[in-house]
Amino acid sequence: MQDNLEFLQWTKRFWDQYYPGGEYDAVARRKGAGAPAAAAPASAPTTSARTSGAGAARRGTTPTTAPTRSTAAVRTGGAASAALTQELNAMKDTVAGLERERDFYFSKLRDIEMLLQQACEADPELEKDENSLIKQVQAILYSTEEGFEIPADDGVADDQETF
Repeated sequence: MQDNLEFLQWTKRFWDQYYPGGEYDAVARRKGAGAPAAAAPASAPTTSARTSGAGAARRGTTPTTAPTRSTAAVRTGGAASAALTQELNAMKDTVAGLERERDFYFSKLRDIEMLLQQACEADPELEKDENSLIKQVQAILYSTEEGFEIPADDGVADDQETF
């Protein structure tokens, strides 16, 4: 417990000593083009206040990373961001269309399955003939892809879903 406290105290002192103040600008930090270094705000403590062991001037304040960007960074990131947003929206539309198509064909197959079950319930003799049309359609409906295994039912019902 004492080691954790000492580590936290050391981390706090290190932060107070070396944090330059102002907003964090990742592009400028990586020396990327188009983003000038952010100027320290007028209310930032002086170097002597930051290097003092107490750090009283900054005590209790946590810097925030607000989404403030220079206009050059917005222009360069804006075009790429707009293109990616447009591509994302196109993909979302494609996925929505594919889901509607999947649901449409699933409902058709489910309707066929229900008709076959109703026919077998009405006339049990139809199910006994192995070469009947109903048996052939059921074989197609219930066939699986090569390599696909139907999960074994252990008889244990999971009441909780896992994510």
